[in-house]
Amino acid sequence: MRAFCAIGSGQQIPCLSKGLLTTRRTRLCFPERLFFCQAKSADDSGIDGSFSFEALPTTLLAAEKEEAKAVLTLFLRKKGLSNAVAARTVNKSDIFIDHLILRLHSIHKSRYLVGRELTTLEIRDVLIPYLETLAEEHENHMVDVVENFPNPPVKEKTAVPISQPNPTLDSKRLKALSRVSEIGPAGKLRPHILYLIELGMDLEQIKAITRRFPAFAYYSLEGKIKPVVEFLLDLGVPKSDIPTIINKRPQLCGISLSENLIPTMTFLENLGVDKKQWAEVIHRCPPLLTYSRQKMKSTVEFLYEMGLSADRIGKILTRSPNIISYSVEDKLRPTAEYFHSLGVDVSVLIHRCPQIFGLSIEANLKPLTEFFLGKGYSIEDVGTMISRYGALYSFSLSENVIPKWEFFLTMDYSKSELVKFPQYFGYSLEERIKPRFARVKECGVSVLLNQVLSLSYSNFEKALNKKMKKMLSDKDELQACSSDGLQQDDEQ
Repeated sequence: MRAFCAIGSGQQIPCLSKGLLTTRRTRLCFPERLFFCQAKSADDSGIDGSFSFEALPTTLLAAEKEEAKAVLTLFLRKKGLSNAVAARTVNKSDIFIDHLILRLHSIHKSRYLVGRELTTLEIRDVLIPYLETLAEEHENHMVDVVENFPNPPVKEKTAVPISQPNPTLDSKRLKALSRVSEIGPAGKLRPHILYLIELGMDLEQIKAITRRFPAFAYYSLEGKIKPVVEFLLDLGVPKSDIPTIINKRPQLCGISLSENLIPTMTFLENLGVDKKQWAEVIHRCPPLLTYSRQKMKSTVEFLYEMGLSADRIGKILTRSPNIISYSVEDKLRPTAEYFHSLGVDVSVLIHRCPQIFGLSIEANLKPLTEFFLGKGYSIEDVGTMISRYGALYSFSLSENVIPKWEFFLTMDYSKSELVKFPQYFGYSLEERIKPRFARVKECGVSVLLNQVLSLSYSNFEKALNKKMKKMLSDKDELQACSSDGLQQDDEQ
């Protein structure tokens, strides 16, 4: 049965019941205010009157819905849902999405009245705090809140869910894809699609982006895509890099230059990011400029907490901007604590090798530590190795470390050599380690492990020649001493 549910400032939208079949249900008591927007309503915002969907262009409304769905999907994933479950939940929650859109309109009504589109960051800044508020109040029942909105959710005691069809593309994505391929009256693709193709993207690549982020199909050429692309080109980003950047982070094209992108860059420059290297920074991490200011501040505060100076933080953000993408509480802090337990100076390590702080402790870090402990090294030894060569923990145990370890055992070095020179694991086994060691054996000399691998070819050969000359000199001297000894014996 079709019903109507009040949302926001006097709005009514159709509400359809979407329950799961269960053997027994217990209704939970949720505050009624949940279903009337806990935060500011239109009345609270100081804007008179209601806002109608009909006042918006169809393409703008579709784009905003896709943006809202993307925000909600990411939010649910951060709360622990798998990609598939998060996507399925969002696709079943059209009424909740409409509710989020009305919330955007109630807060930013003045923007719509002057015909100004909201940017991706503006949409996130409204929706994420609101979703966080709901999640804090209703803890583990966020999926019920979203799927059953605006009806009070129910708690399944012995739920028997009916399997739902999971089509590859829902109707929203199909519409977005159709828009990408649509031929206009002039017999051509839409202007923004032609522009992207001129940049070096092909139609299939644009479709792939649209499948991941349907709102991209509705971005206007003059209002969003072109200004951002031209700005990137002015920064020195090569035109050939633009397709890669857009593919990695299509949301970048939805950001306002004057209100979001440029202020964010200024904020990062004040933290020490080298403004002369923006082209390289953006190429390394296209999502950087789409993160919220609060997320950036939390990462910077953590780095200060670890004892890093402002100068070092600026260098880290310039060389490894991806560190901003790591969650402080879920990734950076636990990893720092793990390395601290090994006796490592975390501030030095994160400055030298920030990328390893994005690795999994259970899947990447612990197995490598346990491998070396199992080979007779102490915790202190492992701590010294990682302090001297942080990239060690970024290597595959099975494909890199173990084969090189097994060859090392044939090289007549003591195990302590790896503590002194863990960089050994960073050289190619077939192209560097084996040929160099074979040459050392051929010359019959003894050379330190770091000299075998770290020297250039010419310097390596010079070192070998020097060793061989010294060996011959020592041999001649020994023979001379032996001859003198025999002569003295004869004289006696």
